[in-house]
Amino acid sequence: MARPFLRRKTRLISPKGFLCLVLHGHLPFVRHSEIPECLEEDWFFEALTEVYLPLLEMFRRLEADGVGFKMAMGLSPTLIAMMTDPLLESRYEIYLDRLVGLSESECRRTAGDPQFAPLAKLYHQRFLRIREFWNQIIHRDLLGVFLDLSRSGRLELMTTAATHGFLPLMEVCPAALRAQIQVGCQSFEKAFGNRPAGSNRPAGFWLPECGFAPSVDSVLSDAGIRYTFLETHGILHGTPRPRFGVYAPVRSPSGLVLFGRDPETARQVWSAAEGYPGDFQYREFYRDIGFDLPEQYLKPFRVHGGLRTATGIKYFRITGRTDAKEPYQPEAALAKAREHAGNFLFNRERQAEHLYRIMNQPAVVTAMYDAELFGHWWFEGPAWLEHLFREFDANRSVVQLKTPGEILARAERIQTVTPHLSTWGWKGYNEMWLQGTNAWIYPHLHRAAWRMNELVSGNPVASGITRRALNQALRELFLAQSSDWAFILAQRTASGYAQSRLQKHLGIFARLYEQIRSGNIDSAGLTEIEGQDNLFPFLDYRVYR
Repeated sequence: MARPFLRRKTRLISPKGFLCLVLHGHLPFVRHSEIPECLEEDWFFEALTEVYLPLLEMFRRLEADGVGFKMAMGLSPTLIAMMTDPLLESRYEIYLDRLVGLSESECRRTAGDPQFAPLAKLYHQRFLRIREFWNQIIHRDLLGVFLDLSRSGRLELMTTAATHGFLPLMEVCPAALRAQIQVGCQSFEKAFGNRPAGSNRPAGFWLPECGFAPSVDSVLSDAGIRYTFLETHGILHGTPRPRFGVYAPVRSPSGLVLFGRDPETARQVWSAAEGYPGDFQYREFYRDIGFDLPEQYLKPFRVHGGLRTATGIKYFRITGRTDAKEPYQPEAALAKAREHAGNFLFNRERQAEHLYRIMNQPAVVTAMYDAELFGHWWFEGPAWLEHLFREFDANRSVVQLKTPGEILARAERIQTVTPHLSTWGWKGYNEMWLQGTNAWIYPHLHRAAWRMNELVSGNPVASGITRRALNQALRELFLAQSSDWAFILAQRTASGYAQSRLQKHLGIFARLYEQIRSGNIDSAGLTEIEGQDNLFPFLDYRVYR
């Protein structure tokens, strides 16, 4: 970025508040080695192209410019597993080459069109840059870049449950709840702690779907977790009522520190209706050439049996609440992102000053978002974030950026509060993951969880093929427990795929259960399953005790 800015390494203004920015990165484990291509693997490829690689590119640009940004970011174990999988790496290369080829074709098709030719060129250059960044600059080592940012103190990394299991509905079987948390921590250690100078244990833990229940508290504390995050009402409805609401961390009965989500920053950034992402200058998410252009033209660049799918090439802006969309104007959209970043900082300053007068101490404003908002749903999100960090760095603001760990290091007295059951999903409790479209899954999940308990109790010290089968049975249980399947069923989007994945993992678990009990394990079948569902190679089934 060419815009000059002034940096002051010593703040001359006493802070009136702290902004704690938190992103949560997660995708369900989707890897199908048994077939040459899979439509749902594109979820991961889209996320790399639109979210994680642009964010890492932006972080490195800020670092090179000496911009002192600070934030926290969670990476789920399933996302980490996919980021380091050789098969998915090779398929992502094919995916990127296809986008480059399609954007080249678009440059030819739109040549001479004053509205769309510049946009086609923009996408072509973007895909070339992303491919170069991934292949030649970071050498496909995404975790290495995250680790470098963590070492610099700019990015505080966190973990979450093994397969993002929805913890409040797992308390029926305590061993399952503990195992999800313990393996989530182990995954973090394997990804980051075994590298030179890497941190060994995660200090922070992102609750899947922000789902909290009283039974989760002590399990997190026993796992060595220092802090986590709750939806607003999980703190406000706590007992006793927190003195400073969500604007100061509180401590749970087990000693776990809890940060509450600030509703104002959630509304300003998250809401498509009221927030920044809904501005009419921003790119329209739902208009994609994969659905707009003739099938015959798209055919050479399409896979998945010729199905129409999104390409990431979108030529229109939101425009308004109308189907008649106008062409996207990148310069206007980026100017709007810069304006919104300035507005966000202005609002935080006024918010901090107001809260300081009430609290007589600096408030902690915790702004929590899904990482996929930045770049996928909100195309300009990474640019907004970059402008925001540069604005903080260039101005003597009464608000300072802090990571959760830094806030805890300076906290003197923290009120003890018993938090309330809560999530950040629809209606704020468990209803998104337990309703008419998905309630049927839980008897099967609970039965499998108790059967896993039985297998572990009956095989306290297994070896050889029995040990392999027990480890794989736990993998299959973990994969079935992913909160994504219940969410997809509730949303009625890719319901068929979610149902097939549940049936697959529960079916494999049931077969392994019977084989382990009978002592007649199908060696060839087990090897095939291990090759397909290969996450957590370090897994030891005894973590389930």
